[in-house]
Amino acid sequence: MRWSWKLAQIAGIGVYVHWTFLLLIAWIGGMHVIRGESVQNTLQGVGLILAIFACVVAHEFGHALTARRFGIRTQDITLLPIGGVARLERMPDDPVQELWVALAGPAVNVVIAGGLFVAVGVLEGFSAMSGSQMTTVGGDFLQQLMFVNVMLVAFNLLPAFPMDGGRVLRALLATQMDHVRATDIAATIGQGMAIFFGAAGLFIPNFLLLFVALFVYLGAQQEAQMVHVRSLLRGVPVRAAMITQFRALAPDDPLSRVVDDLLAGYQHDFPVLDQGRIVGLVTRADLLAALAERGQEARVGGIMRCDCGPVDDGEMLENAFRRMREGECGTLPVVHNGTLIGMLNLENVGEWMMIQTAFGNLHGRTEGDKLFAAR
Repeated sequence: MRWSWKLAQIAGIGVYVHWTFLLLIAWIGGMHVIRGESVQNTLQGVGLILAIFACVVAHEFGHALTARRFGIRTQDITLLPIGGVARLERMPDDPVQELWVALAGPAVNVVIAGGLFVAVGVLEGFSAMSGSQMTTVGGDFLQQLMFVNVMLVAFNLLPAFPMDGGRVLRALLATQMDHVRATDIAATIGQGMAIFFGAAGLFIPNFLLLFVALFVYLGAQQEAQMVHVRSLLRGVPVRAAMITQFRALAPDDPLSRVVDDLLAGYQHDFPVLDQGRIVGLVTRADLLAALAERGQEARVGGIMRCDCGPVDDGEMLENAFRRMREGECGTLPVVHNGTLIGMLNLENVGEWMMIQTAFGNLHGRTEGDKLFAAR
């Protein structure tokens, strides 16, 4: 995530903090000062927030390490003012596995709350616990932290997809119906809860609740769209959506040649071949930057990208699409037995999906399947 700083590397997973998290710390400290509270209470308030977010990191590692058991990698964990975000490579396709991954985070908070309950009982006696100390600024630190972990469990298990409770709901529904249908139902319920959060945030008022409402609403919408996309791409080879009419360049070609090819057609990115072997890719953005800095006589070999490796035409389109979305290569050369036969980009995949959707609306998936099978 942009504007994030790395804090640590734990179990092979990078932990980052977004700059907006620092604003939260500053706001908490400032509120204590404005209320005229003591330095001790101010430091305790800031320390409590840091302790809470340590619990949040542990929560996210619960998701990440459980997903790892099912062969799913976690790219990173980022701390935001509204909590933590673990970027899993993907969610499990098996509903039971998704259920375990979704429940693992809240389970960590249950363990932390239980541990704090025992610690407070041993140190202070169970009779010393009081609701006022758990919710009052300056009250017992461990009791407040225990109370927050209980609230984190309750809040995360609300069926507000794509929060943990919403994923639990989707997993349970998916055991009884199609995954796409289960996602649609969970997303609709999640958006309904987001509207409730938003109304409550306006009524209280509470800007953090409004932000959570927006996050849940947009997250549910985006997740549902991605599930529909994956359902269209699943089982489809790359050759079904590749561009077969394209122009290639050589490393010694001047940029003026690229300009001519760019203006002559609709192609934006060009593969670079050296004796029939793919050695790079020239994108329109790189071309424009190079023209401004070096002029038209510069050579293609000096500006081509070498990190956009080819994809085999028989590879699944779903995997190639994920690679283009998550990486910095929006276009990939397509090869068959090492020979360049096409190009794949996000725009063409989008057009292919629109055609498949149109066929599906008219005749079901059968006609659409014939279209890519014929290719």
